[in-house]
Amino acid sequence: MTIRLYFDEDTSDGDLLEALRMRGVDAVAAAPSGMGGRNDDDQLRWAAGQNRALYSFNRRDFFRIHSEWMRTSQTHCGIVLAVQQRYSVGEQMRRILRLLNSLTAEEMRDRIEFLSDWG
Repeated sequence: MTIRLYFDEDTSDGDLLEALRMRGVDAVAAAPSGMGGRNDDDQLRWAAGQNRALYSFNRRDFFRIHSEWMRTSQTHCGIVLAVQQRYSVGEQMRRILRLLNSLTAEEMRDRIEFLSDWG
C-alpha cells in the first residue's frame, strides 16, 4: 500500500502540495481538512485516523509525541520530520518522493523518518 501524506500547518506549502499531487501523491493539508489551529497531538491523531503519515517541521514536539504514543501503545501511520527553511520546494519534493518510492505504508507505520536522510 502506498503512503498517503498529511501536511500540518507548518508544512502546508501550496506549491509543494501541488507538485506532489501532480506526481500522483495523495497529500492533504491541515486547513482544508478542518484541522487548522489544532494542537500537535490532535494533528497526529487525525492523520492516523485517516491512514496518513504526517509531515512536519515541528521536530521536537512530534518526536516527543511519537515517544509518548509508543510508550502507551498508540499507533500512527508514520511521521516525516524536516528542518524548516532548509530545503527548497523542489528539494523537499525530491526527498519526499524518494521516501515514498522506498517505503510502503506498512513499513512506515509507527516510524519517524527525517527528510535529511533521504537526500
